[in-house]
Amino acid sequence: MTPRARSSFIFASIAFSGLLLSVFWVSKEARRVVRQQQTRRSLASPLGVDMAWIPAGKFTMGANDGQPDERPLHDVKLRGFWMDRYEVTNDQFAKFVEATGYVTTAEKKPEAAQFPGVPEEKLVPGSVVFTPPERVESLNDHMQWWSYLPGANWRHPEGPQSDLKGKGMHPVVHVSWFDSVEYAKWAGKRLPTEAEWEYASRGGLEQNPYPWGREAFPKGLWMMNIWQGQFPKQNTALDGFPTTAPVGSYPPNGYGLLDMAGNVWEWVADWYRPDYYSHSPHANPEGPADSEDPAEPGLPKRVGRGGSFLCSDMYCKGYRPSARQKTSPDTGLSHTGFRCVKDAPAP
Repeated sequence: MTPRARSSFIFASIAFSGLLLSVFWVSKEARRVVRQQQTRRSLASPLGVDMAWIPAGKFTMGANDGQPDERPLHDVKLRGFWMDRYEVTNDQFAKFVEATGYVTTAEKKPEAAQFPGVPEEKLVPGSVVFTPPERVESLNDHMQWWSYLPGANWRHPEGPQSDLKGKGMHPVVHVSWFDSVEYAKWAGKRLPTEAEWEYASRGGLEQNPYPWGREAFPKGLWMMNIWQGQFPKQNTALDGFPTTAPVGSYPPNGYGLLDMAGNVWEWVADWYRPDYYSHSPHANPEGPADSEDPAEPGLPKRVGRGGSFLCSDMYCKGYRPSARQKTSPDTGLSHTGFRCVKDAPAP
């Protein structure tokens, strides 16, 4: 082979190799785009809810400066997942009810077997509503501001005379854990585990007191909907909202999630046990097999996360990423809602 022919052959080989690489790259990129489109289609619930990708990773779960059930600190490794950017709204929940005819726990008459000793005339549909008391004896007695109100439910959040006018974009409340699970199933999703919720709430940061960092009010900005003033009698509403706020009223965290602190508590999948952290798995923990609350033995409870518009510096500080709430799964409250997650390929 002459030098000229050899050179031509080498150039032709390089060009052919480049062509093959180009075809391979284009094919690979096309497959990636198709997978991405399929993923986006799979994430499109009947409502077209916007979701954020939470990448796989490790984090330190819990806190040493919180309640005893937030300890011990422990390392957790999680696979990636998708999470609703916003809490489920009244409008979204209404579409679920319209499509399925679902009746929430608060809209059903309580079963006598579950409430022994309660007179029949007291067993009426309703939910637990916050009402500021005129006087407070002690912050240790929450019954001073919480009461079971007949006729209160997700459609009537402050009682039978209230409605959802102007609150379509507010988070749905008065939903039990069971209601949240049924909505998630309908939407093709599920409730997050407690570990997933805390990991997502931290937004990629490690052991910060807030989802956005260490300052409560960076640059003087309100970052969450919580209680201001003398709890539970006076709320000055300096953040702009005396009760719930429309979802997304405050800046997102590092993962693009909104209202991960304040607004409403959010149901998660886990049963509640105060000692679970001492023996929970380090990889993808799904919560204990059952529930035990020493404060109320025999009453099973599920976990809520994120705090609400009723949390304050002088009371619960539930807006911290590590804070935990324990509630009977059949209980609806005027400050409790939820958001969903979905298992699907990364974008």
